[in-house]
Amino acid sequence: MLKPVSLVTAFGLACLLCNSAVAEDFTIGALKISEPYVRAMVPGAPVGGGYMTITNTGSTDDRLVTAGSPRAGTVQIHEMKMDNDVMVMRELANGLTIPAGKTVELKPGGYHVMFMKVAEPFKQGQVVKSTLTFEKAGTVAIDFPVGPVAGGTGGHQEIAK
Repeated sequence: MLKPVSLVTAFGLACLLCNSAVAEDFTIGALKISEPYVRAMVPGAPVGGGYMTITNTGSTDDRLVTAGSPRAGTVQIHEMKMDNDVMVMRELANGLTIPAGKTVELKPGGYHVMFMKVAEPFKQGQVVKSTLTFEKAGTVAIDFPVGPVAGGTGGHQEIAK
C-alpha cells in the first residue's frame, strides 16, 4: 500500500507528464535532430522561434535549406549575431551548413527557425507540425512541442563530436 504522500507525488508527476509535450528525436540519413521545441507566443505576436540540435554523423557536410509548417505563412532559417555592438537577425538565404561529424545547436540568440505570419499564436502544450529539407538527406516531418514563453538565451554553438 502506498503512503498518502507517495500517492500525491505520483499523481503530481503523472499530471506534469500529461500536460507537457515531449520532444521526439528524428533521423534522416546521417542527420539526427534532437530536442526540437518552439516557445509559446504572446497573443497577437506574428512570429515564433523554433530550436533544436542537429548532429551530422556522416562523412560529408549537409545543409538545412528550407523549412515549412501549416501553422505559418513562411518559415525561414535565421541567425542572430552581434554586429558592432548591435544584435542583428537575418535570414540565411543559402541555408545552414551542418558540418560532417559535428553538432549544430539552434537556440535562442543564435541560429533558429523563424515561423512568420503565424495566424494563431503557439500555446504551451501544443505541437507545431513542420518539415525540414536538407540538401543531401532530403525532407523530414518534425514535431516541435510548444514550451513556455520564457526560457534561457544563448548563441550558436558547434560541438565537436
